[in-house]
Amino acid sequence: MTDLAPHELRILVAIDREQSFTAAAAALGMSQSAVSHSVRTCERKIGAVLFERGRHGARATPAGARAVVHARHILNLLETLVAEARGAESGTVSGPLRIAAFRSAAAHLLPTALARLTDRHPGVVPRVRIVREVGRGTAGEVADGRADLGIATLDASSPAVPGLLTGRLFEEAYALVHPAGHARPRTLPLVDWDENCGSYTRDWWARQDWIPAARLNVEDDVVTMSMVAQGLGMSIVPKLTLIDAPSGLAVTELGPQPPTRQVGYVTTPELARTVAVRALIRELRSAPLPPGLALAPV
Repeated sequence: MTDLAPHELRILVAIDREQSFTAAAAALGMSQSAVSHSVRTCERKIGAVLFERGRHGARATPAGARAVVHARHILNLLETLVAEARGAESGTVSGPLRIAAFRSAAAHLLPTALARLTDRHPGVVPRVRIVREVGRGTAGEVADGRADLGIATLDASSPAVPGLLTGRLFEEAYALVHPAGHARPRTLPLVDWDENCGSYTRDWWARQDWIPAARLNVEDDVVTMSMVAQGLGMSIVPKLTLIDAPSGLAVTELGPQPPTRQVGYVTTPELARTVAVRALIRELRSAPLPPGLALAPV
């Protein structure tokens, strides 16, 4: 038999998460020798070395990284199989629902949707992780099996991650935010953050000769707003970031055709058919939008 058993998949995932055979054994309530034996068995079945062992712990090889991604997906589907089979007659479901979202979406979109979801399905236990929309972002979390659904910024010019299903929720415009009362806000230094500009705004950004190089670059949009409120400059941000912004700020629109971004969800084709993910998508689509946001065109 070359098939890997579920307990072997759990061991691979635990080693990748803990980056250590010893820590993985402790997390699983096993001995280190049992974990090592299981990994050798997996490597023999697969025909590839899965982890590099050394003084600094265990690191997945390229073969191991791919095996771990598949292991997470298989374990997630096995968990879903049990939950949905148990709730088949009642039409309900229970168990964890793993969600990855960037900060402003987690703060302003998810609460209402999750409240309605858990009211209809009390057995669902949402687990929300804040993931920066840099690189593969929330879509990468879904692709790697760490999340069942991600709230993501969708780039019209290229797919987030091949093989995932995406759906648009709304479109939001960017605006200029600056200290209140400043007569010429476009002359202020720029405060920017890493997530702010993807290819969906890059073309517009490149055409604006008035935007200076960033004076400050931070990793969080809340910090960006605080910097602007303290008079350290201006920033160009999506409307979702402006909700609950600190006092002392003013917002100036960026003309009749400002840059915009699409916000939506990503999931896998398999999970898109599950009760919990379908229910969450319905709640996200039907929940009232915060002020200043518009439904995405179909």
